[in-house]
Amino acid sequence: MSNENQTTEKPWGGRFSEPTDAFVERFTASVDFDQRLYYHDIQGSIAHATMLAKVGVLTEQERDTIIQGLKDVQNDIEDGSFEWSVTLEDVHMNIEARLTDKIGITGKKLHTGRSRNDQVATDIRLYLRDEIDIIASEITRLQEGMLLLAEREADTIMPGFTHLQTAQPVTFGHHIMAWFEMLSRDYERLQDCRKRVNIMPLGAAALAGTTYPIDRNLTAELLGFERPSFNSLDSVSDRDFAIEFCSVASLVMSHLSRSSEELILWASAQFNFIDLPDRFCTGSSIMPQKKNPDVPELVRGKSGRVTGHLISLLMLMKSQPLAYNKDNQEDKEPLFDVIDTLKGCLKAYGDMVPAIQVKAESMKESARRGFSTATDLADYLVVKGVPFRDAHEVVGKAVAYGVECEKDLSEMSLEELVKFSDVITGDVFDVLTLEGSVNARNHIGGTAPAQVRNAVAAAKEMLAQR
Repeated sequence: MSNENQTTEKPWGGRFSEPTDAFVERFTASVDFDQRLYYHDIQGSIAHATMLAKVGVLTEQERDTIIQGLKDVQNDIEDGSFEWSVTLEDVHMNIEARLTDKIGITGKKLHTGRSRNDQVATDIRLYLRDEIDIIASEITRLQEGMLLLAEREADTIMPGFTHLQTAQPVTFGHHIMAWFEMLSRDYERLQDCRKRVNIMPLGAAALAGTTYPIDRNLTAELLGFERPSFNSLDSVSDRDFAIEFCSVASLVMSHLSRSSEELILWASAQFNFIDLPDRFCTGSSIMPQKKNPDVPELVRGKSGRVTGHLISLLMLMKSQPLAYNKDNQEDKEPLFDVIDTLKGCLKAYGDMVPAIQVKAESMKESARRGFSTATDLADYLVVKGVPFRDAHEVVGKAVAYGVECEKDLSEMSLEELVKFSDVITGDVFDVLTLEGSVNARNHIGGTAPAQVRNAVAAAKEMLAQR
């Protein structure tokens, strides 16, 4: 093999008799994507150096030199003067090499008592912890936008659907609060996931711990972790926290996808329930009249991408023996893409939802069709003493008559309705109106405007406590 296809001088090269093949070097390197961990890698190293000095492995002068050197490296990265090297494989070795260039042999002491195995596991947890906090704030912002829309449209009547068929009239505010509830569960799951992310693996070293007298509790405290991990083998090989996060993210995206589907339908000429602002839509290159709901469509599409990454991580881990394996390099790109995709979708939705314009008359007119107050008529008959199953049959016959005559129940005369049951009297029209139907459901969780406003007020109070 020609020397032109080989590279030399690896930090771990002492055991090897020939250099790494140039293709293998590129194939196995991760620096192109894991360099985004630089800040957290440096913070972990600063805490590690601080701890090593505390237990006497480093002198205070060595600690201070290392910490200042790391801060200088961070400045180089952030001002764009840092040159990332594939030869150095990953973010960790790139930073360590630049540190040693800056401060000399003292830089080589930083890696005492740790391995890249526990280092990368710590970096990912630090990074994901921060990203979870950002995502949680985006969920809250979106929920605040939903509350604005729900409160504004608390009285707006629309058809409620099951099987995408008209079922019963509901209020648009009530519908939006259903979206809010989905995201509330997502937020809770995210916070619960964060608890398991916030465990520190640093100190597990390669897989068996270290012989140096390290103080893991101190390092965990410096980095804001809840506690150190308990088992060194599990510490370096565990990626459950990343899988769990992607599972939470998949649920969030599934919920956004369901909302997207509704927005896409509602914005169509066939439904004509809402208008999405132009800034969230695009046109057609050939059809001048088109206004395409691209943001909801893209969010709906990206839900599959996020769920795909979850499956990828599950497959990545399913056959790995303890402890660390090179397979785990494949955890980062799916995880990073899930984070980026979820943040982007939440931001787009957070901007778009409060700007949705509702076509209230079109919604109400749609609710008038499809016999949406049929259940109210059945309930009315039950109150009059008719057994529910008999009432169900009576209303079914009335609906069949309405289909034949092309009349909604509310459009029938009293004389027509009495033909189906002699207990029906003039007060029946109080329950056959759309307003009467929604206002009658005035209980916790109901669709009545008063309940929507109560739900919004309670939700605002909940968000204020986050």
